[in-house]
Amino acid sequence: MDSSILIEQSGIEFGTSGARGLVTQFSNEVCFAFTLAFLSTQGEVKRIALAIDNRPSSPAIAKACFSAARAMGVEVDFYGVIPTPALAFKSQEDSVPAIMVTGSHIPFDRNGLKFYTKTGEITKADETNILSVKAQVNNVSLFTLPEPSKVAFELYLERYLNVFSNDLLKNKKIGVYQHSSAGRELYPLLFRALGAEVVCLGYSDNFIPIDTEAVGESDRKQAKVWSTEYKLDAIFSTDGDGDRPLLADENGNYFTGDILCLLAAKSLGIQSLSVPVSCTSSIEKSGFFKKVIRTKIGSPYVIEAFKALQEDYSSVAGFEANGGFLLASDIYIGNTKITRLATRDALLPVLAVLSLIGNQKLSSALELLPHRFTHSDRLQNIDKGLSSSIINLGKQEPEKLLLIFNLEDLKIASVIDIDGLRLTFSNEDVVHIRPSGNAPELRCYTESNSFLNAKKLADKVLASIKHYIKS
Repeated sequence: MDSSILIEQSGIEFGTSGARGLVTQFSNEVCFAFTLAFLSTQGEVKRIALAIDNRPSSPAIAKACFSAARAMGVEVDFYGVIPTPALAFKSQEDSVPAIMVTGSHIPFDRNGLKFYTKTGEITKADETNILSVKAQVNNVSLFTLPEPSKVAFELYLERYLNVFSNDLLKNKKIGVYQHSSAGRELYPLLFRALGAEVVCLGYSDNFIPIDTEAVGESDRKQAKVWSTEYKLDAIFSTDGDGDRPLLADENGNYFTGDILCLLAAKSLGIQSLSVPVSCTSSIEKSGFFKKVIRTKIGSPYVIEAFKALQEDYSSVAGFEANGGFLLASDIYIGNTKITRLATRDALLPVLAVLSLIGNQKLSSALELLPHRFTHSDRLQNIDKGLSSSIINLGKQEPEKLLLIFNLEDLKIASVIDIDGLRLTFSNEDVVHIRPSGNAPELRCYTESNSFLNAKKLADKVLASIKHYIKS
């Protein structure tokens, strides 16, 4: 059977970042289909790179991908459990395609595949090619996965140790919330090498789907407890595959991803940015950047906008509301060059912000920005069709949507429908809703003049939607 039919029948779809689906949908045949189709679109391929996250289902999926590549006569460098940006960086340095087996932050019963060409993340056009190519899937025989190489792990460490001073974090006490992150063994090594005293926290043998755009209340409370108990200057963590950061200040308060990256871009001297429509308006209000392009949500769209910016600016970057930072240009940190890595990365924005504040408290970084605050959350197990129907109602009759949201006392100033529906009100509050591209979820992003107000706004909108669906 050809790959396009197997993929279509599986029900697995490309979302905002890679192909995602239920673990049960990733059969050996389907993994073969995706791998063979991807490699068929890459011209002559002699080697690929392969890595996984800590999901229990990831080794079996990797075994099938590994076997498919070997069946084509392609050598595979297997790097085991490492962060996605570590694999992407190794792929870029070696100029070979790569496959990352990860479901990132999505629920436990799901997983996914992320594909990289020898020059970086695949585009939406590449996704279409993978789905349409008719690679033949025959004789699905499985090879044994080899022992993982440590080379990509070590190269990723060196990327940051080469450009940041070994006393960057001197006199800092950093908590590393390890949970089941793909980088949980790497991060303590890095922070110690940069001079920090490290406290390892929350190591888990069970997979925990941390979502940096919807940090749970229990995680927020735990951060405050850890900060007080260990007298921490910061807490660092990531999502499951290590491409989205979580950073809490000395009080245990987490930065939102877009605010963290906005500060990082200032620290790095970035001239122009590509960001999704869901990110904070503080980006433009700050006046830090010569040009900002707004895109649909998803790293492929952010990356696509880099081309226009690179024609006029020498330092270009992008980021998303989840905190993943994409460096589109080679830049200098001090006198040392760091090469581009145009895929979501959790480490660069955190180190850049810690460098920006120097010996000051981490919370003081917010004083550099306009007083705008964002929050995001989600409703889970919401059919995409239902989410889309609510959004379509808002596009046609936004005033009716305000009634559903119980926000009829607010006046709409502008409506943007680049990705979902983003309503800006006359008081400058913002509500943005959209279906997740990776899971059956409805996401809500809000912005207001305080974090408490932004959170209350998101809570109210999601509770109202939940009531509307049930009624």
